[in-house]
Order: sequence, then C-alpha cells, then structure tokens
Amino acid sequence: MRLEKTLPKDFYFSAGIFAEERERIFFDQWFCVGRSSDAAQAGAYLLIDLCGESIIIVRDERARLNAFNNVCRHRGSQLVAPGADGVACQTGRFKGRIRCPYHSWTYGLDGHLKRAPHLDDIARDDPGYALHGVQVDEWGGFVFVRLSGAESGPTLAEQLGEIPARLMRYPLDELQVGSRLRYSVDANWKVILENYNECYHCAGVHPELCSIVPAYREGGGANLDWDAGIPHREGAYTFTFDGTTKRAPFPGLNDAEKTHHNAELAYPNLMVSLSCDHVAAFVLWPVGPEETRIVCDFLFHPDEMAKPDFDPSDAVDFWDLVNRQDWDICASVQRGMASRAFHRGYYAPMEDLSLDIRRYIQASLGRTEP
Repeated sequence: MRLEKTLPKDFYFSAGIFAEERERIFFDQWFCVGRSSDAAQAGAYLLIDLCGESIIIVRDERARLNAFNNVCRHRGSQLVAPGADGVACQTGRFKGRIRCPYHSWTYGLDGHLKRAPHLDDIARDDPGYALHGVQVDEWGGFVFVRLSGAESGPTLAEQLGEIPARLMRYPLDELQVGSRLRYSVDANWKVILENYNECYHCAGVHPELCSIVPAYREGGGANLDWDAGIPHREGAYTFTFDGTTKRAPFPGLNDAEKTHHNAELAYPNLMVSLSCDHVAAFVLWPVGPEETRIVCDFLFHPDEMAKPDFDPSDAVDFWDLVNRQDWDICASVQRGMASRAFHRGYYAPMEDLSLDIRRYIQASLGRTEP
C-alpha cells in the first residue's frame, strides 16, 4: 500500500503561500462571516476583519444585506473604528445612516451618498461617490461575502453545491444562537480542516465523544457513511455527555436524522456539526500561516429557547471539551511540522476527506498534484 502525500510543509508555514490563499481563496471565494441574526434589524451591522480587509455588512430598510469596504469615498477614513480586542467580527447598529467621522460625509444603508457638508451641488447619485460594494449573500441563516469584484466567479449556491440539499430538513434559517465560544488556535487553518474531516484521531483524542458515537473509533474511523449520518450508541441521540437532552428534536427531521450525527464542511471556512436538537457551527478566521481564530455558535430552535428552563450547557460543555481536545492536537501538529526533519506527511485511507482538502487547495491555487 502506498499512502497519499499531504501538502508540502511550506503550505502550513509560508507567508507567501498564505498571501496566495488570501487572494485566491479568502477573497475570491464565498467566505462565511457569521449568522444573519447578528444583523437582523434595519441598521444593524457586522464589522469584520478578513485578513486585513475591513468590511461592513448592514441590513437596510428593505431587509436586504449590503456589504461595503470600511472606507469613506471622500478621503479614505474608516467609517467604523474596529475594537481593540482583536475580535474578527463585531456588531453594532447605525441610526438610519452611515456617517464618516472625519468630514461627516453620510451614506444610506444602501451605500449611496446622502450628504456632503457644504457641498450642496455634489452629484449624490454619482456611483463614484457611493461606498465600495462587496458581494454578500445568505444561506441557512449564515452570511457570506466575496471580496473579489470578478463577476465570473461562482454564486454562493454554486459554491455550496449539494450541501443545502443534504441539510434541507434542518431548519437552519430559523435557528438562533444560544451560546457562543471563541478560540485562538496556534495552527494553520488547513490543519484544522484536515482534523475536522477525519476520525482516525478520534479513538485517541476524543474518548468522551467515542463513548457517544462508537463508530468513530471502529476501524480507525473508516467506512463512515456521512450521507446516511453516523449512528449514536443505543439510547443516545445527541452530543452531550450522556447522549440525551430535554430539548425536542427539530421539527421535520426524518427518523435517521433524529438518531444520527451529520456534519458538513463548506469550503473554505465553515464547519457545521448537526445533532437532532442543536447545531454547532464553526467559522474559521485565518490570521496568519500559524494562527487561526474560531467562533463556535451553538444554534437552537427558538421554541426551545423560549422555554423558561432552557439551558444550553449540556451541549456547550460537551462541545467545549471536544473542541479543546481538537485545538490542542492541531497545535501539536503545527509545532511538530516545524521540525527540520518534517517535509510532508501522509494520508491514511480513512483520511480520504482530508485528502480532498489537498485537492481543493491545489485547485484553488492552480498547483499540480504532488
């Protein structure tokens, strides 16, 4: 047996390759930035920092999302000052208009210039004075942006492919954030995706997880049928320490979805793990070749959240343990690959989905197979 090789070492450490990924993946493909509910009302906005590009995403009076570079068309001042805490995605609300703090040029929520002080004759309908627009779209209650201005790129639906059809019975658009965890991981973003896409590591890294889903440790996590979902052990049906919960399953799920775990990776940066009563959604924010920030949202049905005894901690505490196990091992991989002895690794047969990440990266960057 000859094992498939991983990407070469430079793909996990090189600032030059990270710069290529920034342009050809994070900017040129649809990048998930969070939940639509964070900008649900007119004037509500998300301020994101995507690899150094500051973007405003705002809901207008017609309930549409618009996205703009955080740059005034007058002299280039930032319209909204980012916070000092390094959070990749912040929220706020405009009072009907977007006003530049420098000279008070004022824009509508659609980005058109509304007022320029002492310049009453300026052609406010001139598109040259409107904010620089960014492509934005929504699916399943998630917000995506595409920074490239190229019109020839894929639509969000094209990029997502068959994922929406596979998840059509999960009420993703209706779900609300019941809890949110933030992590900083000292590892390349691809290490985290590769780890997410295989369960060869599960028996050794996740004993608590494998007690709920024994299939994850059988045969090194081989032959997992993700199209059908992965069954829990008898008597268990969700991701908590005992595999049960007081929450009702989402309405509309089929029998398998009520007892099996499902998961999807929407390239480049959204990982979604679905139980019958909650969804853990991971948005990855690559910071540099060796650092990735992760926002983990726990999504629940609003009917369950409205109950006076709603408590998400059974799922959140379980996931936080599993997450930290993953992030620790990913950081260990990053440290290990830094060795002068390491040039590239190998994918075992049960890591075929991780091999798909190698193919995806090479196709995105226009590289040939190793």
